[in-house]
Amino acid sequence: MPLVSVRSLLFVTIAMLLLGCEKSTTTGSNMSGELIVRIGASAPLTGPQAHLGKDNENGTRMAIDDANAKGIVIGGRKVHFELISEDDQADPKTATIVAQKLVDNKVSGVIGHMNSGTSIPASKIYSDNGIVQISPSATAVNYTAQGFKTTFRVMANDAQQGRVLGEYAAKNLAAKYIAVIDDRTAYGQGLADEFIKAAKANGAQIVAHEYTNDKAMDFTAVLTVVKGKKPDLLFYGGMVPQAGPMAKQLKALALNLKFMTGDGGFTPEFINLAGDAAEGAYASLPGVTLDKMPGGKAFSDRFVAKYGPIQLYAPYCYDAVNVMIAAMQKTGSADPGKYLPALANISYDGVTAKIQFDEKGDLKGGAITVYQVLNGKWQPLETLGVIAPAAH
Repeated sequence: MPLVSVRSLLFVTIAMLLLGCEKSTTTGSNMSGELIVRIGASAPLTGPQAHLGKDNENGTRMAIDDANAKGIVIGGRKVHFELISEDDQADPKTATIVAQKLVDNKVSGVIGHMNSGTSIPASKIYSDNGIVQISPSATAVNYTAQGFKTTFRVMANDAQQGRVLGEYAAKNLAAKYIAVIDDRTAYGQGLADEFIKAAKANGAQIVAHEYTNDKAMDFTAVLTVVKGKKPDLLFYGGMVPQAGPMAKQLKALALNLKFMTGDGGFTPEFINLAGDAAEGAYASLPGVTLDKMPGGKAFSDRFVAKYGPIQLYAPYCYDAVNVMIAAMQKTGSADPGKYLPALANISYDGVTAKIQFDEKGDLKGGAITVYQVLNGKWQPLETLGVIAPAAH
């Protein structure tokens, strides 16, 4: 073999060995000599929930842009953060494909997924690969109950939210007879189950528990069943693409009852979809109102100027990115295996709240705010304290 070929082969072999030794989250440097750190994100960017997914992506992107503008240094090197955003279509199977793609792209952490039904299956892949996952919006109890050390969230869970909604319906709204519909997703079913427990514990009777799915648009049959039970209040566990039409069809069927849902329906889009039927509806959102968040007003002003109205979870996405970066700074490393212990024990003053995690990765403490549509806008009624995360 010619000498030049031997030298070439030796060079290629050494290069391959070096690449093989490279850590899974090392992404090299750019032309300016800055360390490249990739942060993954996933949410539904197409389909009925795309307006929520884009809101998540924009909140994540703003945090990354802000971090780059600050010239953050990690481990003695200036860092340039890159956002790797993927569309999981709010579909559990697609979420696992996306999760593996983000792992293969050598991300240092993931912000997402948006839905509980996508966050839960994806979390196994991130855990298996040692990649930190912080969801800004997955509220199902099971998300953090799997025992994965890499799994976190920055808002209250459904055990907290469902409990508040059930108590509020029975006590504050004096609902004696309640019907429940859920969409059988991890989020919708989990929230509905917690709501039922709390409503029963506070003296209400569940006269019907019916089901739909997260693709349905016609609820005439299920609402006709509900109408026959003569409830005072209907609770829906699910997202806004179904919650809006459901409220509209309630009015068309002349059901004279109160309509309540969770954070999945607390968006401007609910009012657009429900039209006049939105008036008087109730919903909740983990956390205090935006104007009472520590950095809520400043965040809102900047976000709206850049991207338009906040749909729902953007401030939580912003905090999820920043708490991840804070842990990297604290340990001087973007390797999740190194910054993970710091993240688990962090205390960070975010836009939405002071962020601290319990042993499961749940947010320690969490206010729940109840809202009502009044004069065509969501208006806060009451913020129900800081509630310790429920044992699970």
